[in-house]
Formats: sequence, C-alpha cells, structure tokens
Amino acid sequence: MEELPTLYSFRRCPYAMRARLALASSGLSVLLREVVLRDKPPEMIAASPKATVPVLVLPGGDVLEESLDVMNWALGQSDPENWLGADRAAIDELVAQNDGPFKHHLDRYKYENRYDGAVAEEHRTEASVTLRGLDDRLSKNDWLCGPKACFADYAILPFVRQFANTDRAWFDTQDWTHLRVWLERFLASDRFKSVMEKYPQWSAGDPEPTFPSAEVSPDRHTAN
Repeated sequence: MEELPTLYSFRRCPYAMRARLALASSGLSVLLREVVLRDKPPEMIAASPKATVPVLVLPGGDVLEESLDVMNWALGQSDPENWLGADRAAIDELVAQNDGPFKHHLDRYKYENRYDGAVAEEHRTEASVTLRGLDDRLSKNDWLCGPKACFADYAILPFVRQFANTDRAWFDTQDWTHLRVWLERFLASDRFKSVMEKYPQWSAGDPEPTFPSAEVSPDRHTAN
C-alpha cells in the first residue's frame, strides 16, 4: 500500500486552508492531523520546529512548512484545473501583496490588542487599499487572472474571508461589489465546504483520516 504524505492542519487558519484547497484541487490524498494551536503535537514540532501550520511531511521524510510550498508541490504533481496556467508574474505579484502588506494590516485590524500602538480602524483602511485593487481586477473578469479560477484566487480568498468576518456588517456596506460576489461564490462552493469539514484534534495513536474525504467536481466550484 502506498504511503501517503501527512498534513498537519488547523481548520480556520487561512494558510492551512489554502494548502488544503490546492491539495483538494490536485486530487492527491494525504493523512490529515488536525492541530489545536494551544496544544500542538510534539510530532509536528519535531518535523517543523517553527511549529506553524500547515506542515506537510512527505513519505521520504522531506518536510514542507510553508503554505505556498505545499500548494506548489501539490499542483506540481497534478494540476487538473490548471491553477498554474494563468500569468505567473501576475499570480506572484498578487500573492506577494496579500502575504505582505495586506496580511500585515489584517493582523493589526483583527488582533489590535496583540500589537502595541495598533489602531484597528487605521489598519482596516490600509488593508482596504488592497481589496479595492482586487475589486477593480474582478470588475473585468470573474476571477483574478481571467475567466477561470487560478492559484492566486485560492491563495488569497482565505485571507479575504478572514478580513470580512472581522466585521461583516461593515464589510458588506463597502462599494466593492465584485469582491463580495467573488467571496460569496467561494463560500457557497462545494470546494470550500469540503476543505472546511471538521475533524477532531489529533494525538499520537489516533486514527488519521484521509483528506480530501470526497471528490468535488471542478465545474461545481468554478461556476459563475
């Protein structure tokens, strides 16, 4: 029997979420170990001392401990939905903007009390600059790089979801109509529901469920 990679994940973490999205798209299977961040398993820390999710341990012992590395590894093995087929320079620029300036302001907006001197409203305003840029792109196409979803969409959507959920009433009053449609299409999709399935906290000796637990037809999560 073929040995499967092992994925340490946390359901609500946007980094882990985008790793699971890419794995689901690729059609590859992994053994999933759901982590509780306040009680991380020693096996994960031994594999990746930085102890942040996701962590993917490959059968040969190699460890991928960055979400983008997990995404690129999965899609490098199998990319049936052609997530990597869009303009790579555009993908890289969008993801860098998300993971850099946008994430910086998102953290200080959502977790103001963790950062000395942070003012949530100021960081919300700064983060909104990125979102208005995304809305402008989405006014031209249904997805960030064209008529079909690509790597950039699924690398960024979990973070926009986190931003929106910080104050959904405020988010829904903003004039980023195309961005809201893009986000809502994602949240209503079978793909999102499949990667957000709940699993119990894993400890050594517990069963390891196979992820994804069921296939999702590509045309059911990319429809307009």
